Amino acid sequence: MSGGVDSSVSALLLKEQGYEVIGMTLELFAGSSCCNTNTYLDAKNVCNQIGIPHFIYDCKKEFRSYVIDDFMDCYANCKTPNPCIECNKYMKFGLMWEKAKELGCDFIATGHYAKTEYCEQYQKWVLRKSGNMKKDQSYVLWNMPKELVEHILFPLADFQTKEEIREIAIKNELKVANKPDSEDICFIPDGNYKKFLETHSKLKPKVGNIVNQNGEILGKHQGLYYYTIGQRKGLGIAHKVPLFVLGFNREKNEVIVGEESELYTKEMMVEEVNLLLVDEILEPMEMEVKTRYSAKSAKAKIVQEGKNIKVTFDEPQRAITPGQSAVFYQDDIVVGGGKFTQNSQKHNIL
Repeated sequence: MSGGVDSSVSALLLKEQGYEVIGMTLELFAGSSCCNTNTYLDAKNVCNQIGIPHFIYDCKKEFRSYVIDDFMDCYANCKTPNPCIECNKYMKFGLMWEKAKELGCDFIATGHYAKTEYCEQYQKWVLRKSGNMKKDQSYVLWNMPKELVEHILFPLADFQTKEEIREIAIKNELKVANKPDSEDICFIPDGNYKKFLETHSKLKPKVGNIVNQNGEILGKHQGLYYYTIGQRKGLGIAHKVPLFVLGFNREKNEVIVGEESELYTKEMMVEEVNLLLVDEILEPMEMEVKTRYSAKSAKAKIVQEGKNIKVTFDEPQRAITPGQSAVFYQDDIVVGGGKFTQNSQKHNIL
């Protein structure tokens, strides 16, 4: 429980459904938007109000190891991370499940907008998209342990709007009913990831060249970690057409830029694969694939090549980015996912 309205209403709904509910808050990073005195008090007050016990677990060491170190390592290697995915895998559906079992729990539940249910077609428990498609968060859940799917409850799965959730909180006089959603990276509440990296890692500004794919120098940059693929703003280059970040050359400390048409590609490889629906992809399968949380899914074929998966889109996709996740869907069921590792186009030099 983060002290927000989603997790608070989730606990309330489970209590009303007859479950024996325990509120659990993970202490992840001191001073973050989800780990401070106010959030702890909000979570504890909600638990007291609905009549359930509440526990706080200090997981700062593990969070640093699994989430923050990965975040910094990605930027050091010219990748753009999604720390929520690592947090879900290792903290919420990793460490929290271990804590839950110690307390004798059969399930863990969160306020995510997604759904788990038994699927007769596949004769197994599956992860599905939420009924609220605008808020669907199945994209950030692909990396959960496969064996855990049947032990997860998402009480908000079938609600169509966030307003419905707030109405339940208001009706039950929960003090967090009108608490705003947190949209920033929780451990960087001011949104300044560059400052965070320079404070907490060895990354420091290092001037280098901004070049096109022919190696022509067009400008200067202050550090490779200042940029991500597809970025247009902040290049400081006057050019006859808009320029976008296409990739990086770490050895030469170069940011590679080009026109928007050069951002598109049809093929991608993903690593760190986690398959929830099947054990492996033995032959090409038609899928819907999302390459970013906010992106629309696109039709593609996927096939396994060793431990990695090759994705071939029907239509070229824009700004596919190392470090971001590709999540595979069969209708509304999450088949699995992985992290983008390389691109067939020459500009994505890592």
